[in-house]
Amino acid sequence: MRHGQSQANADGLFTGLLDSPLTDRGRQEATAAGRRLGEAGLHFTAAFTSTLMRAIATMRLALNALGQANLVPRQDAALDERDYGVLSGLDKETAYLRYGAERVEDWRRSYVGLPPDGESLRDTIARIVPFYLRHIQPAAMCGPTLIVGHGNALRALVMALEGLGPSEIEALEIATGSIRVYGLSSDTTLALHRVIG
Repeated sequence: MRHGQSQANADGLFTGLLDSPLTDRGRQEATAAGRRLGEAGLHFTAAFTSTLMRAIATMRLALNALGQANLVPRQDAALDERDYGVLSGLDKETAYLRYGAERVEDWRRSYVGLPPDGESLRDTIARIVPFYLRHIQPAAMCGPTLIVGHGNALRALVMALEGLGPSEIEALEIATGSIRVYGLSSDTTLALHRVIG
């Protein structure tokens, strides 16, 4: 699940590792997502989130709405959002004026493009996939597992889980508060994929 709308999202800023709180809308999205998970009959045995407040708050609100307030999620920087480097905190217009629209869009959406002092999507995959294989996948093989993350961090995970190529992942958008459900076979291969809500 992607975190609910943050203040930086609402302000149209490149957020990355900036620790932006949820807006009222973001809190509503998180609570609604928790309700949708409950309506889908999901009950979690493990949970993982990034170390950024917008993901932590979303996780807490979703678990509360789901009636699982006692489940303690593991927080790890491997799940943090992609680092936008020099773009962090800038709005698109300012970024376009400073670096050029074409370059900024390449940094923003491409698989290998990266802003100075930042990460590419490929870099993000390189830190998320090992964490997934060591920690999330084993938990998921034991029972339903909830992950709350960020747009680009989740794009990286989706790319790995669904076996998408660079051109496919560049077009993927993951909305705030949205949920993707995956089921794993006994050999850990993907058996189910659906979007809730």
